[in-house]
Amino acid sequence: MNAITLENTLAQPAATRSTRGLLRFITAGSVDDGKSTLIGRLLFDSKAIFADQLDALARAKHKRSMGDALDLALLTDGLEAEREQGITIDVAYRYFATPKRKFIIADTPGHEQYTRNMVTGASTADAVIILIDVSKVKFGADGSVELLPQTKRHSTIAHLLRIEHVVVAVNKMDLAGYDQAVYQRIVDAYRKFATALGLTDIRPLPLCALSGDNVVTASERLSWYQGPTLIELLESLSVYEASHDEPLRFPVQLVARHSGQTAHDFRGYMGRIEAGRVQRGDTVLVQPGGQTARVQEILTFDGALEMAAAGQSVTLRLDRNLDISRGDMLSAVLRPATLLTTLTADVCWLSEEPLDLRRRYLLKHTTRHIVARIAGIHALVDINTQLTRPAEGLQLNDVAQVTINLQQPLAADAYAVTRATGAFILIDEVTHQTVAAGMIRFA
Repeated sequence: MNAITLENTLAQPAATRSTRGLLRFITAGSVDDGKSTLIGRLLFDSKAIFADQLDALARAKHKRSMGDALDLALLTDGLEAEREQGITIDVAYRYFATPKRKFIIADTPGHEQYTRNMVTGASTADAVIILIDVSKVKFGADGSVELLPQTKRHSTIAHLLRIEHVVVAVNKMDLAGYDQAVYQRIVDAYRKFATALGLTDIRPLPLCALSGDNVVTASERLSWYQGPTLIELLESLSVYEASHDEPLRFPVQLVARHSGQTAHDFRGYMGRIEAGRVQRGDTVLVQPGGQTARVQEILTFDGALEMAAAGQSVTLRLDRNLDISRGDMLSAVLRPATLLTTLTADVCWLSEEPLDLRRRYLLKHTTRHIVARIAGIHALVDINTQLTRPAEGLQLNDVAQVTINLQQPLAADAYAVTRATGAFILIDEVTHQTVAAGMIRFA
């Protein structure tokens, strides 16, 4: 997985305190739980598929449906290897809208070896749909219910990434005869696991993605369920970003200068406001340098603004010239980011090459790159039991708490406070591959 940064220098509208804005969500769960089929059904029943797409599905050579029925999973499983094997490998994004809101869906793999792809899709999600296949859940004679390891793994990652809403979709209810008792036992078992994990906003519902029961329209076969359908539930979820209430965090992406053909010495600092808001006349702190300056102008492609907030990409002009370059942070004077040379973080190891504690890595945080070395592993998390144990190394998909030493001071926040300035990736200096994704635990 290449270390690619998606950066946008154009002005974007700031989010507002609304429950009807854009919702980013992912599907997660174990292998063949019906994630791709669910998204296909969601798109099909909400009339979000074009005629040429339907025609292509009907003629697809790898479809697994019977007769003339469409294989809706092929809407997101676009790679040839995915269609041949009937699995999801890469993250597939789809966009659609209802009269009430817009959506971005990320269909993520269920296989353990592709857990790193699930982390990629979950990193920007507001909600996660955890699918549970009723036919794979093991029911003990003593009344116990055993959930699949990948269900627990993806739930753990959702908790680490602070995804706010967790929708538990108990799928393939037709294979359980639409039995309410089976559904309730699974939901009770998941709630017990989720409570121990620390997840709070759990929204369960029964459905059958293949036939469309409770996806967009309510099902008579599940008449005992009195809650909303999946699309109604997704339309109702809040998407307000708490980062709007946090102090200003403005990582500098680019220093804009004049063309050299004019006497006007323009110097602006371009980037995206990751937290808080800035107003013309505000005093900001440059980190890690420590200088202060007053905001003289807030510029966008469409003109100057009096105020800008989290989510907007702007150019800031200050009242005096300072030594500011890409990777520096403009912060609120009274509540600045913490300067760290050592940090504690939760990391998910994404590389097939195991961790080498003797090696140096590049830590990429917002727009800043710093040479770093993992000094030690505090504990490795057992996904199934949620217990921790000592470890001397990290393998692909391992989740652990580590200590990282930095070559230079880093202005950062705890991930639990501000996701954008509490997250980072580690990059191999030689191959430039992303080897780990991390969330700063203490700052």
